[in-house]
Amino acid sequence: MNGKQQITSSIPIACILIGVILAFIACSNDSNNSDDVDGSGDDDPVATELHNAFSEFDATNTTIMLDGTNVQIETNGMPNHTSPYWSNTTARSATDPMGNLLETPAANENHPLFVEPTVTSHEQMAPGNIDDFNGSYSLMVSANPSLASSSSATGLGAIGIAVSGAMIYNDEEGPNVPLDNAVGSLDYTGAHTGPQSYHYHLEPVAFSADDENLIGIISDGFFVYGRKCNSTGTYPTDLDASGGHTSTTQHTDEEEYHYHIENELYLNQFYIIFPGDYQGTPNTIQ
Repeated sequence: MNGKQQITSSIPIACILIGVILAFIACSNDSNNSDDVDGSGDDDPVATELHNAFSEFDATNTTIMLDGTNVQIETNGMPNHTSPYWSNTTARSATDPMGNLLETPAANENHPLFVEPTVTSHEQMAPGNIDDFNGSYSLMVSANPSLASSSSATGLGAIGIAVSGAMIYNDEEGPNVPLDNAVGSLDYTGAHTGPQSYHYHLEPVAFSADDENLIGIISDGFFVYGRKCNSTGTYPTDLDASGGHTSTTQHTDEEEYHYHIENELYLNQFYIIFPGDYQGTPNTIQ
């Protein structure tokens, strides 16, 4: 009789143990509505909707998709505004640093968004038209980016994607070549062509001029805004070395880290979009 009691009393204990194990597994799986995408050791929550700032991106040139913990941004690299770099009926030529002659032939007609150069000239403009760089550019960032343990330097090529659909570059024109040497080729909105795309170096006045407007997203997942901050309506005074700080923006009521075009003059008349280092973990634009 005692033996039977011992056997029957062990059954609920086993059930309890199994239940605890199953509950632990279930809770673990449940918490995996998040993944450690930034390598911090902590799970990042799965986003259920895109950040409000993405609504500012041109829907014709860009496609933005939410994929769990990530956001996939695709663009054709084309801007949605006027520029003298659209194809036009004026042929031009330039000589590269190796002494090679680079010619941009005349088109049969002006592109609808073509405007005559103002701050630059046909003679100073870089080779190639916007139309020549029609391609595909892709960037995947965390839907919940976080600051890295240390900053990292930007490299040559695209470091971000603007709301217009075109690329954002840093403050260099080549390896250890300051932008000073290429300012003459920049159009009225601080951009030019080459070597792989039309891209901005300076404040893009076609859609942001001394204001709080969204410029685009840097490849570490943080947004970059104009020189003013929505939270104060004026120029922020607490920016770090990369032009970043934490505050609310016009796209969120919660404070979040983001960059600004720093309100510091370059060559006494320009404002560079991003002269600093990445404060998050950069992703490749390809």
